[in-house]
Amino acid sequence: MAGRDRRKPDDLSEKELEHLLAEKRLAARSQRLEEFRKSGRRLAAPERGQGPPANESGESSPGVKPAGSSKTLDRLLLVVEVGAVVGLAVVLINGAGVLRELNRDVSRAIDRVTPTPLIFAVVLPSGHTPPTAPGGARPNDAEIPENLRTLVQSLPLPPVPTRGPEQPVQLDLPTLGEVGIPVVEGDGWEQLKLGVGHHIGSADPGEDGNVVLSGHDDIYGEIFKNLGSLKPGDPVILYTITRQFTYRVVSTEVVAPTDVAVMGPTVRPTLTLITCYPYMVDTQRIVVVAELQGG
Repeated sequence: MAGRDRRKPDDLSEKELEHLLAEKRLAARSQRLEEFRKSGRRLAAPERGQGPPANESGESSPGVKPAGSSKTLDRLLLVVEVGAVVGLAVVLINGAGVLRELNRDVSRAIDRVTPTPLIFAVVLPSGHTPPTAPGGARPNDAEIPENLRTLVQSLPLPPVPTRGPEQPVQLDLPTLGEVGIPVVEGDGWEQLKLGVGHHIGSADPGEDGNVVLSGHDDIYGEIFKNLGSLKPGDPVILYTITRQFTYRVVSTEVVAPTDVAVMGPTVRPTLTLITCYPYMVDTQRIVVVAELQGG
């Protein structure tokens, strides 16, 4: 400009006023930039599309959030919500699986429980009166404790299950010269007429637990007449349809007819043989216990 315009603002046109105002703003901004340079500060103008517009001091306008920051926060919250839902679903699915497995375990445990007839819970099997007694040999109800006798006699006979491939079918006592002894399921009066009886609910040959077999000593073939002659270490061979198992005698004892503890379950594979004692008297039981060879 050749010189400053001395006219008053009222004498200027609108366009001239706008031009004058723009010149003053430019001069003020140039002065501030010069002051920033002298003080070592730098004012960088934002590039297109980056960050919010700066105010006159060069700082972002207060209260204005970048659009990108808001979108990032929304995405983060969405990820957190989805993760929480997925985690809850996993917990529910795992909980349902654990509950199903627990129910299956309980069901299997219940299925393995076999009811034991009460008469076998209070007296040992194979009991009978001597063949020389009046009326001959017959089931000896006098062995049953008197307070339980009426109850036991009123119970129906337990059903005899169908024999499976893992249950015993034959017994050998090589030391006594007795081989090929048939083994039947059940040890009631009728079953023991046919051979040695496998107590219903006791273990099968070869498995952990107690295989309980009983037979007569002085009637129906006198199968176990010489059972008391077995000594520790003598073999007892038990057969299933497909396999054979060798047990070794570990003990022999004489017990009362009510000493049913000898029929109880065992941790190791065990075989228990029971018959009446003494011969032709039949007031007690002789019990031979054997353990699986190599078991």
